[in-house]
Amino acid sequence: MNFHTILTDQKIRKANQWTKVLLAIYLLVLVWIILLKLGVQFSYMEKRSVNLIPFITLYLSKMEVLLNVIIFIPLGTYTATLMKSWSFSKQLFSFFLLSLIFESLQIILKIGTFDVTDLITNTMGGWIGYLLYQIILQILKDTGKTQQIVNWIASIGTFLMITLLILLKLNMLPIRYQ
Repeated sequence: MNFHTILTDQKIRKANQWTKVLLAIYLLVLVWIILLKLGVQFSYMEKRSVNLIPFITLYLSKMEVLLNVIIFIPLGTYTATLMKSWSFSKQLFSFFLLSLIFESLQIILKIGTFDVTDLITNTMGGWIGYLLYQIILQILKDTGKTQQIVNWIASIGTFLMITLLILLKLNMLPIRYQ
């Protein structure tokens, strides 16, 4: 093993550590948004319902569908970055499984509804994130550089998301969620 290989391995380890930190922050924010509902008690939380018909309420909640897709895009990029040895189907299943866990916990904990549309849109978001990673990888043709780009974008996105959520929680935005 030469000196250049040792330096490259150290850079990869550091990049992987940073990606894992970003993934942990992302998962904590997901829990806060999906399970803790940003710390707000909504009237529908007392109702326990299960919707097994996909997109039945699409005409009412197009924005919610879009947000469900968007919120799971980072999961796809993190999984593609950290689980390079996993097949595409295994990664896709992991997006579905995490969404299934969140949907199931909402109904079990009486904090929301179980909605098959959410399973589909969350999984689609993970798939889009995976595809974005693959597109960047095809353009750069270097996994190290691709991971650097993903980490930079994720770092900026994480900072902006946390800032937005804090400002929202402190009622410092023109939008009110309470």
